[in-house]
Amino acid sequence: MQIESTSDEQRSLDDQQIQRIRRKSISVLAAGQILGGLGGGATLTLGSLLIVSISGLDALAGMAATMNTLGAAIMALPLALLAQKFGRRISLSTGALLAASGVVVIIAAAFLRYWPLLLLGMLVLGTGSAMNLQSRFAATDLSTTATRGRDLSLVVWSTTAGAVIGPNLFEPGEELAQFISLPPFTGGFLIAMCAQLVGVLVYWLGLRPDPLQIAQRQAAAQTSEVQLRRRGWSILRNTPAARHAVLTVALTHLYMVSMMSMTPIHMQHQGASLTLIGITISVHVAGMYALSPVFGWLTDMLGPRTVIFTGQALLVTASILVWSNAENHTVTTLALLSLGLGWSASTVAGATMITGSVGLAERPKLQGTSDLCMNLAGVLGGLTAGPILAAVGFRGLAVVLLIFAMFMIAVNMKSNSAGTVHE
Repeated sequence: MQIESTSDEQRSLDDQQIQRIRRKSISVLAAGQILGGLGGGATLTLGSLLIVSISGLDALAGMAATMNTLGAAIMALPLALLAQKFGRRISLSTGALLAASGVVVIIAAAFLRYWPLLLLGMLVLGTGSAMNLQSRFAATDLSTTATRGRDLSLVVWSTTAGAVIGPNLFEPGEELAQFISLPPFTGGFLIAMCAQLVGVLVYWLGLRPDPLQIAQRQAAAQTSEVQLRRRGWSILRNTPAARHAVLTVALTHLYMVSMMSMTPIHMQHQGASLTLIGITISVHVAGMYALSPVFGWLTDMLGPRTVIFTGQALLVTASILVWSNAENHTVTTLALLSLGLGWSASTVAGATMITGSVGLAERPKLQGTSDLCMNLAGVLGGLTAGPILAAVGFRGLAVVLLIFAMFMIAVNMKSNSAGTVHE
């Protein structure tokens, strides 16, 4: 039935139904994020231990996080294209299933004690991270401009539960591994696999009807052939608001990964205990996720660019705190809190700007391109932070990172608006 010929009463009813589907979809996506965070939180720490245990090489410890992030980058566009063609339900279910299969490869590698296969498993497991990133965009499929930031941030916030609970599954996972005769450090991965398989069911059963397909049908009359053909890179070249938003999200992630990944090493060199280092990272993670609904609300109220500027100010504050007194553990913890809050504000507002900068037909492709850039930036940040730390120290690293904050501020000041707002 054509929308133009629908009666006012039927149109109102349809709007009510769409809002019910929107709220249901957000609940399903939040549940999936908790399950994904549960698995990711349990495995990234165990991955480093397992790689060192199998290879005997301490230098490979950081490869767990690197391969996981690289896997997320590789799968970002394929999952986005899958969503574009078949909807979020198929895309997210496939991502969770692939992530679970990565755990199978990891456990097989542990039995064989063959570390290259283990790296491959971590790469495939990274699909789960790509899927989790897509979930935050999926929350906006049926949103209006008035609720887009809040809807996205609620799904981001739900990651907190899994991220906090996940690392505490280390000991139960090891007891489970011993009970069923799995190799050491693999129990947490088994828990992650179970969480991802439950996630498959949650997405498959919960995203009916599919929110993206509903939105696509609504926008079909306004979709041109040119929009359908344009790829993510083409959209970036021709849409300044989208380009600025993707750049902001990617460089913010590089900033966060670079400083966060070097903090444990710096604190250890300063004599901090493992407990204190763990508390500092926990405070950082809380800053990344706990206040995301606040930043989502502010994005809807004040606009994305205002919140992005706030986020960049928080990143600058983190660098200044490190530069002022890097040897003080309390100051370092405050800097990591500010770093997490800055990441949260900038990525929530940036992702909202990405969604609003183009029409619905182009959103999945642009969102996938953004996630690809974000993950590649994270890989670059993780790989280069170590040499920078070795060359100029933790203070020097903080100062170098200021360059990126200044660049992001300049880019967003240059843009006169957040771009055309699309429903």
